[in-house]
Amino acid sequence: MSTLHTVNKSPFTNTGLQSCLDHCKDGDAVLMIEDGVYGALAETVMAERVAGRIGAVSLYVLLPDAAARGLAEKRMLNGIAGVDYEGFVDLVADHDRTLAWL
Repeated sequence: MSTLHTVNKSPFTNTGLQSCLDHCKDGDAVLMIEDGVYGALAETVMAERVAGRIGAVSLYVLLPDAAARGLAEKRMLNGIAGVDYEGFVDLVADHDRTLAWL
């Protein structure tokens, strides 16, 4: 059974993303939404930790939330896929359960 984990808080003000990465299982997916999109950025203190899970866990960023914060896709880590709202719905439908990290 796979889980879609959603993270909506910035990893620079909250430990939700860090806890999520520590607890999610191989085959799960992590979707960074709202201020959680900052966790997808390359060249930050979290980048190595996030990049270390690429492959074992599918990582996504909600592109409308990134755009609303002025974050271009080219600033994201390689291996993190961008999704729109329709893609968000598809991710929920593709996984057995969804867990929100607050």
